[in-house]
Amino acid sequence: MWNLIFWIICLLINFGLLAIVFYALLCLTDLEVDQMDPFVATANINRWILLEFALQAALSILLLFTGHWILFLVAVPLTCYHAMLFIRRQHLIDVTEVFRNLNTDKKHRMIKLGVYMIFFTVCVFRFVLNYVYNYPGFSLSTCFNYLLV
Repeated sequence: MWNLIFWIICLLINFGLLAIVFYALLCLTDLEVDQMDPFVATANINRWILLEFALQAALSILLLFTGHWILFLVAVPLTCYHAMLFIRRQHLIDVTEVFRNLNTDKKHRMIKLGVYMIFFTVCVFRFVLNYVYNYPGFSLSTCFNYLLV
């Protein structure tokens, strides 16, 4: 039961991270094709950056305390990267340099999107796997019978 709750929390955190990064990519793309003002774009992106950092840190701490070591070791580099950006005060997008760093910011966000998609896929898989194995009527023999029919 608790394992299912853990994977639901991980799914919700990952969904939030995916939404934040996708929104930032959307704002940067709109900025690139002159659909959005640079001040509005940077304000919209900067509004969500600290929440993204907090969700990533919460995910890493959750994985650490629940003993999911491999997923924790995969999540730690991105968390350390976020901590490094925050300590160096480079986590916010500057309005005056937004066009100079546009391609770099888009590449970083695309990499983050890929990492979060991998985590989301793993969490969905593990959630379904735990739900199926914890289902009262489940046994391997019935599973093989359904596969053979």
